[in-house]
Amino acid sequence: MSNISGTDRMLADAESRGLAVEVVERPAADSLAEAAGLLGIEPGAVVKSLVVKRHDGSFVFALVPGGRSISWPKLRTVVGVNKLSMPSPEIALEATGYERGTITPLGSTTAWPVFADERIRGSRVALGAGSHGRSAFMEADALIEALAATVADITDPEVPRS
Repeated sequence: MSNISGTDRMLADAESRGLAVEVVERPAADSLAEAAGLLGIEPGAVVKSLVVKRHDGSFVFALVPGGRSISWPKLRTVVGVNKLSMPSPEIALEATGYERGTITPLGSTTAWPVFADERIRGSRVALGAGSHGRSAFMEADALIEALAATVADITDPEVPRS
């Protein structure tokens, strides 16, 4: 890997796609509600970029709004496969060049296909910015267009942990 930071890699990719991104520093948060509060946005505008492994060893990105989780049956149907899984943090880093908690499809070392939950449409969202302690704000519709993402219902409401 070069010495370019993950955030610089993400910003360079966004610029090459004509996507306006604002990077903000943010302290660590212990919950989605705390993270959203620190960023001054609704929890649903915090979008997780999840790396999902296909059975053939390739990957896809799933863009999941805060307060929701991947619906495996829905995502398998949209991707057109029978089996998907979450890779280990080491495999996710190898697949994207980003550590968990910093992952974004922008600037990934491999441009895997992107599947965005339909609920992010029409909003300004915050994603991982390629480095810890930073978030990247952008318009979801511009992100979807820039990445040629497939938009579908791929999530379910998160079940609160007891």
